[in-house]
Amino acid sequence: MSGFLRSRRERLRPEDVGFPAGARRQTPGLRREEVALLAGISVDYYIRLEQGRGPQPSDQVLTALGDALRLTGDEHDYLRRLAGQAPIHVAQDVPENVLRLLERLDHVPAMVIDACYDVLAWNRMMVALIGDLSAVPAHRRNRLRRLFDPANRSTANRLDLARRCVADLRASGRYPRDPAIRHLVDSLAEESPEFATLWAEREIAVQHTITKQTVHPVVGPLELDCEILTIPGHDHRLLLYTAAPDTLTHQALTRLHTTT
Repeated sequence: MSGFLRSRRERLRPEDVGFPAGARRQTPGLRREEVALLAGISVDYYIRLEQGRGPQPSDQVLTALGDALRLTGDEHDYLRRLAGQAPIHVAQDVPENVLRLLERLDHVPAMVIDACYDVLAWNRMMVALIGDLSAVPAHRRNRLRRLFDPANRSTANRLDLARRCVADLRASGRYPRDPAIRHLVDSLAEESPEFATLWAEREIAVQHTITKQTVHPVVGPLELDCEILTIPGHDHRLLLYTAAPDTLTHQALTRLHTTT
């Protein structure tokens, strides 16, 4: 890790990070004390890291160093591996066994989302519930963007659902390390004052079950329990929408199934 930190420090110029160029320097790049200042750590601690004498850096320190040294996503992942930690990234490929599971969930609306809340895969019952996502451009298949879309009037408990999802996104711990998450948060904060307010509240809560109240254009009002299951070994989660037996929503789902 020491050689990598030194190489990335030496490639930066003072003006790259907002420092004045100043007098001619004896060595290329930033000084060690400048990196320490940018990362918010002590100069002695950074020197020990660069010399390979420091303790195992925490996740917070790795994030700060990545930002200070202007690391790309791949470089940040590499730094984390050097420090013995798992890379942070949003994977896109849905495992084949999960795709097969989606097909077998014949009576249950189900979809797979990634850490950014982008929908990656879905089954026929999901189409019956929310429409054909294949007709929607990939960059618009994002459930958080849908929640904060002013045109979204079908979700009765939208604000509560939005609050829970924002708390869940922050609980992932990926912001601001993951570039995709950072882009999502920055763009939503710019586009939606409502999102910006919720994000600023810094609520943290991993969601496992969420109740969604919506109105379907064919079968009417629905109150769905959304079970959120983590897919082992991946950044994806499987969302299953169910209703208690003998309820109006359960009966409505049964009617929807006959249309698929």
